[in-house]
Amino acid sequence: MEKSYSASYAAAGVDITAGYRSVELMKQYVARTMTENCIGGLGGFGGLFELDCTGMEHPVLISGTDGVGTKLRVAQYMNKHDTIGIDCVAMCVNDVVCAGAKPLVFLDYIACGKN
Repeated sequence: MEKSYSASYAAAGVDITAGYRSVELMKQYVARTMTENCIGGLGGFGGLFELDCTGMEHPVLISGTDGVGTKLRVAQYMNKHDTIGIDCVAMCVNDVVCAGAKPLVFLDYIACGKN
């Protein structure tokens, strides 16, 4: 007898409605970070950024993604979570800046547990 398998986001534990709600909650804050080089809106699977290389002889792009690491454990211990997002962005910016680059975009980074 052949087993039947069904694949769906819900079966994998993904709540699409909660994802849409998350985007709505963060939209106003993300909008404040947009520059004239950002093309399109929030909520797609990728972002568009118009790169202006005027005056550059040999432009090179760098990207990086980092996490807050053990700072999250400290935040949980202190019951203070309002700086975790700032720390996440700061770690990513530092990784780019230490290579001598100018931060242009922030790759979306969302990490969360199931519970």
